[in-house]
Amino acid sequence: MPWLQSSRARAAALAGSVLLLTIAHWTIPFSLIHAHNFIQHLNFLPIICAGLFFGWRGAALTTLAAAVLQFPHLWRTWDLAPVYVSDMILELPVFGLGGIVAGLLAERERRQRLHLEQTKLELEQVYQELQQNFERLKRAERLYAAGQLSAGLAHEIRNPLASISGAAGILRRGHASMENLRECIDIIEKESQRLNRLLTSFLDFARPRAPRIQPVDLPSLLDSVLSLAQHAAGASHIDLRLSLAQPLPEIHCDPEQLKQVLLNLVINAVQATPGRGTVTLAATSSSSTVLISVIDEGSGIPPAERDRIFDPFYTTKENGTGLGLAVAAKIVEQHGGSLTAEDNSPRGIAFRVELPIHATLP
Repeated sequence: MPWLQSSRARAAALAGSVLLLTIAHWTIPFSLIHAHNFIQHLNFLPIICAGLFFGWRGAALTTLAAAVLQFPHLWRTWDLAPVYVSDMILELPVFGLGGIVAGLLAERERRQRLHLEQTKLELEQVYQELQQNFERLKRAERLYAAGQLSAGLAHEIRNPLASISGAAGILRRGHASMENLRECIDIIEKESQRLNRLLTSFLDFARPRAPRIQPVDLPSLLDSVLSLAQHAAGASHIDLRLSLAQPLPEIHCDPEQLKQVLLNLVINAVQATPGRGTVTLAATSSSSTVLISVIDEGSGIPPAERDRIFDPFYTTKENGTGLGLAVAAKIVEQHGGSLTAEDNSPRGIAFRVELPIHATLP
């Protein structure tokens, strides 16, 4: 009850209860001895409540108050029913002992609850500090990543700009032969296209569009990827194979983005496979995911470099931007999946694209 929440209200209620029980003893005729016996046993309630509310001291004080208030009644009725009065005198200490035990247990529970509350507050403070440190760490990581991207982009832009600047200087002097003029124009055109590809790839990485999720027939999409890869540079001497575990489920994804990822992986595999080799595009499924693998027979990736292949601007190709795998990994991540690389036995590398069958936007 709300009015019993304060200590004063509780003390007043206990005092009133003991006083009412004493008054009942005085007002009820002694011939109704069973009523007196019932009222006597009701003293147990305020004593126990005093122990629960105020601890063992409250129970002891309430027992003492009940004994003092009832002593005149007991003295008056001693000659009429000594056995009854003796029982009443013995029962009050028993009630008091029960109240003291209840008070000790209540105090112990309150101390434990206070300790738990203090521990909770300390844990909340530690959690808040961890959250703040985590947020600072994320901001530092974002700043570090932005710095790395900026440094990589500046480095990649510097080389084509230097070529364009050199060609422009030759043209400005006006002493170049017709062959040199064509060569300078080719350089400017080639390096401008390279810059355009670099900036386009960078924008795809830094600000990828959200996937347009729709049902997709996976075997048809994989056939389309291999058909496009057949026209890639150097693919004429490579055997492109498709290995499907039947039946494959219909998946929910962005078909254009998934095709971009797989085509990038297949072309990389073709370029990594020397001479006449085989590149395999394989797919299997489980109850909730599909696993698409692109497997080549190239020289593989050194273990020391494998952790860096998905970093922006990291590339082993002479004319590569170093953003293809980074963009592919981000697209797969947007679909709720993962892109990993592992050794292929006996040689080569296998890229694994694991996707949920029912992709949801992050």
